[in-house]
Amino acid sequence: MNLEYIKPDEWSIIEEGFNPDHVKASESIFSIGNGAMGQRANFEEHYSGATFQGSYIAGVYYPDKTRVGWWKNGYPEYFAKVLNAPSWIGINVKINGENLDLFSCENVQDFKRELNMKEGWLSRSFTATLKNGLIVKVESKRFLSLELDEIGAINYQVTLVNGDAKITYQPYIDSDIHNEDTNWEDKFWDTQNVSHQNHQAFINAKTMKTHFNTCTFMESKLFINNKPIIIEPFIKADANSALFSYEHDVKQGETYSIHKYGGYTVDRNHDKDQLIYAAKSVLAKATNLGFDELLENQKRAWQNIWNLADISIEGDIKAQQAIRFNIFQLNQTYLGKDSDLNIGPKGFTGEKYGGSTYWDTEAYCIPFYMATKDQKVARALLEYRYNHLEKAIENAQKLGFKNGAALYPMVTMNGEECHNEWEITFEEIHRNGAIAFAIYNYYRYTNDYSYIPEKGLEVLIGIARFWYQRANFSKDKNQYVILGVTGPNEYENNVNNNWYTNYIAKWCIEYTIENIQKIESEFASDYTRIMNKTQLSKAEIKEWKNVSNNMYFPYSEQYKVYLQQDGFLDKELITVSDLDPSQRPINQKWSWDRILRSPYIKQADVLQGFYFFEDHFSVEELEKHFDFYEPFTVHESSLSPCVHSIQAAKLDRMDQAYTFYLRTSRLDLDDYNHEVEEGLHITSMAGTWMSIVEGFGGMRVKDNTLSFEPKIPKQWKAYSFKINFRNQIVKVNVTQNETSFEIEGNMELQVFVNNELITISPNNLVTV
Repeated sequence: MNLEYIKPDEWSIIEEGFNPDHVKASESIFSIGNGAMGQRANFEEHYSGATFQGSYIAGVYYPDKTRVGWWKNGYPEYFAKVLNAPSWIGINVKINGENLDLFSCENVQDFKRELNMKEGWLSRSFTATLKNGLIVKVESKRFLSLELDEIGAINYQVTLVNGDAKITYQPYIDSDIHNEDTNWEDKFWDTQNVSHQNHQAFINAKTMKTHFNTCTFMESKLFINNKPIIIEPFIKADANSALFSYEHDVKQGETYSIHKYGGYTVDRNHDKDQLIYAAKSVLAKATNLGFDELLENQKRAWQNIWNLADISIEGDIKAQQAIRFNIFQLNQTYLGKDSDLNIGPKGFTGEKYGGSTYWDTEAYCIPFYMATKDQKVARALLEYRYNHLEKAIENAQKLGFKNGAALYPMVTMNGEECHNEWEITFEEIHRNGAIAFAIYNYYRYTNDYSYIPEKGLEVLIGIARFWYQRANFSKDKNQYVILGVTGPNEYENNVNNNWYTNYIAKWCIEYTIENIQKIESEFASDYTRIMNKTQLSKAEIKEWKNVSNNMYFPYSEQYKVYLQQDGFLDKELITVSDLDPSQRPINQKWSWDRILRSPYIKQADVLQGFYFFEDHFSVEELEKHFDFYEPFTVHESSLSPCVHSIQAAKLDRMDQAYTFYLRTSRLDLDDYNHEVEEGLHITSMAGTWMSIVEGFGGMRVKDNTLSFEPKIPKQWKAYSFKINFRNQIVKVNVTQNETSFEIEGNMELQVFVNNELITISPNNLVTV
């Protein structure tokens, strides 16, 4: 049974009514972030029920020692853990000495939680009856500032409903925390110092092993009926925490409020000896502005994001809510301000999977950031991989490759592989292809070729060398084969000749050679520099060509389709529709052995290749492969529905495309995978955007020209989106009867619409 308690709303995620069984799921769904830090939607006040407390700082991690039953040569020595950081949001609340705790209250009424996506804040309100008989009305609002991204702010207020009482606020910071996701229950943080001054407190803490130095800080302001008051706190500090206690006599009907400001300064951005000074500086800026003005700045910052990123849907409120939720979470996770950061699979919402970078970034996220930001943001994501090239070469060397061959990691924080499952670490090598494809995709979309001679070609050469060495010649087939791999379908391990892997390997080699030739003829100085640096010879390139020209691809003459891998037809080909529903999801019901012997596909595999290289195949070929593989696909990867939605739309199967869209867009809101309490699926959220823009909108770049083939689900009256194409903002509005185009700026743009070339002029609505 999927979750169904989130109320439909165009701009907000809303929960009404308090249910302890929903707390951990809501902590994920209502998470907030600002690209530099983030936190699960934990209650500010103490909560004694089941909860997953989580706060996270971008780029700060711990190398948890790998835990495997049988060590194999080449395993990464650690699995990078996204670190649960020292907490700053906590505010204990006491009413006449009794703790306010929703889990133990006599009664909780009018509970409402709202994540306002338009303005970027989280609120909560409720009326609680305590065991001592007092009734209090509580309202809180908090946000993480986009403008001052080292700080967040909380406005927490209590109103007495049925009598006078002594109310005590106890804001605190605490470094005695633990990770939900840990291999050996190691202590991840070393608290260096706890200090306080006036109404400010600071914890200097350093991560074990990686030695990130951080300062967690707080400052509070007090109010009665919105009028500031000064209360000297009772202060309690120990080796890991600091707590300030503000006690006040409050009369019935009065509202006692605390504004708490807190956050992190980190030695990624400051000198490690100046972290408290930096914290005081940002606290001064925030408190001088005050909560209300900070919030107004937050609203303006989000308005600027939504001006370009928003997708509007008329006639389907759940679809509208879903796409905005996905866009919102992507922007909370990554804004492109720091080129050393990337998009983690859980963002700031949980700890599962570890690492900050998967192939998801290149395959799914870059199209979103290219179209909804300045192209510099997408370029920063490409440069992130260039900056890790030497580590990728080291990763390949550990596995026996040489001569500058590069194997990018499946999971990483610093460029080094840190995933400890052999079938992923050693075998899911198709990730290398996504890195190369992103370079191609970036140039295709932005027309910015400068990245390739400056940095990208070195990456491509390392990848091409890897594919050349990873393939081997089969005398039996008289072709080159790639053995012992895991394709995108992770329900198949250690297979031979995964079609997608072989195809993208061939393409990578050919694309690299194409760019070597272009740079030789057009960028002579870069060509000389790169050839000298990589020691690449014409003879080596000729050897690459021999491999790419003679790559083997498994094919079925019976079905007229490329086979996912050798031996696929040896399986018992029972479609998903014939599976007993009680056996789903198979990854929770079946043994791994049974899954590996089955024909069931976790996500697009052959069809992933048809998505990337759509222009290599006819629509008829796509249809044949879609009809063959989709019936075996269980879509138990968050990355699966979006690709299938795009391809179903391409095939004019709009009912199917819409069903896949709802699944990808409401994956977390409705908890399709029954795991949302562990955190959100951030990277797959970019696929939701793709489902509309590339799927229903049919957006492509063909013959160096923007192209659309618009379609609309029957459930919608209209939808619209904007994209930044080569520094020109194009707005597309699709209804059941027509499509209109507008362009911002003062330049014309030619686009294909259903294969007909039209011209869009500034301030001129074009309707087709």
